[in-house]
Amino acid sequence: MFGFSGTRLALNMSVSLLPLNAQLGMFRFQSLFVIISLSSSISSNLNKHSLVVSYLVNSCGLTLKSAQSATNNKNISFFFQSAERLDSVLRFLKEHGFTNSQISKIVGDRPQVLLAHPEKTLLPKFEFLRCIGASRSDISLIFCRNPYLLVRSTERFLIPRYEIIKSVLVSNEKVVLVLKRMGRTFPVNRFSNNLSYLRGIGVPQSLISHLVTQCPSVMCQEVGKFAEGVKKVTNLGFDPSKTAFVEAVRVFYTLSNKTWEHKMKMYRRWCFSEDEIWLIFRKHPICMTISEEKFMRTMDFLVCKMGWQPADVARVPVVYCFSLERRIMPRCSVVRVLLLKGLIKADIRLSSVLIPSEKRFLEMFVIKYQEQVPQLWDLFKRKVDLTEPGFGFDDKSGILG
Repeated sequence: MFGFSGTRLALNMSVSLLPLNAQLGMFRFQSLFVIISLSSSISSNLNKHSLVVSYLVNSCGLTLKSAQSATNNKNISFFFQSAERLDSVLRFLKEHGFTNSQISKIVGDRPQVLLAHPEKTLLPKFEFLRCIGASRSDISLIFCRNPYLLVRSTERFLIPRYEIIKSVLVSNEKVVLVLKRMGRTFPVNRFSNNLSYLRGIGVPQSLISHLVTQCPSVMCQEVGKFAEGVKKVTNLGFDPSKTAFVEAVRVFYTLSNKTWEHKMKMYRRWCFSEDEIWLIFRKHPICMTISEEKFMRTMDFLVCKMGWQPADVARVPVVYCFSLERRIMPRCSVVRVLLLKGLIKADIRLSSVLIPSEKRFLEMFVIKYQEQVPQLWDLFKRKVDLTEPGFGFDDKSGILG
């Protein structure tokens, strides 16, 4: 830079001593010199950028668009060194069980990983995670979920986060589970302050552990926002000593105002009142997170096919979280047959059918009536269909109404 400026200064001093025509010629020469220099520099940079993009596509499996996006960082292209250095990082990841798709995701999210030294920077992180019981597949999932961990210090970033999570969960097995669910950011100070806030209002350690395990990111909110959400749950009458309290905290964190309103409309379609919807939420907060498709299919089956009233379902909202195919339909199929044959009363409660354990359900509705209806077991296992001859089932209307 200094050499170029000195040359330009010398040219300017010489120009003043020359005739006008000569000066104009000299200016043209100087402009040409600057343009050629800039063009050469731009061409070199573009060539470097092109090589980086090509490497990301051909060696790391990124799409062209992803590779171009990854190199938008103005520094990344110029930090890249030899292909051998970059290859050593890819080789290290593959040797530790990472799939090609996982490597593509990591490099696409955090291309700086390719600049890490395998033995000095990456290996200590892998060894630490192995020491706390993480398997090869666990480790690949942890870094794939949060590639940022690969470029941060083991001592100053990874270990402090492990220690504060361990202080809540105690078990290393649970800590590994949380690390697999942990988002890109995990501010230790926020987590610590929010943890203290929950303890201060009397939330038991077991429920804090439940919240952290299910949704660690909820504890990483800005402290004021977190406290506001918790107060909202408290004002709705939730008891901090009950599981529903932390589930409600998680639901309010997960759902935006727009999504919440959409869920309310979903329930209103089945003529639930505002009070009934809030009652459902207070009984089982997680039911507000199920998809609209699952909710509609469950209501259609229980109300239209089986004949229970929407209010019957509202009294047992946990059923919204049960699998329609694996739990609800097999049990209801058995109950349908027993109802059609007059073996049980028509006023059977929904909770009696869907809440008991599988063992208890079989004792109450299958084994008890197997002599009268030998096909019940096959019906429960869905090996036969209700529409087959012998069951006398007409699927045009509910049978409990």
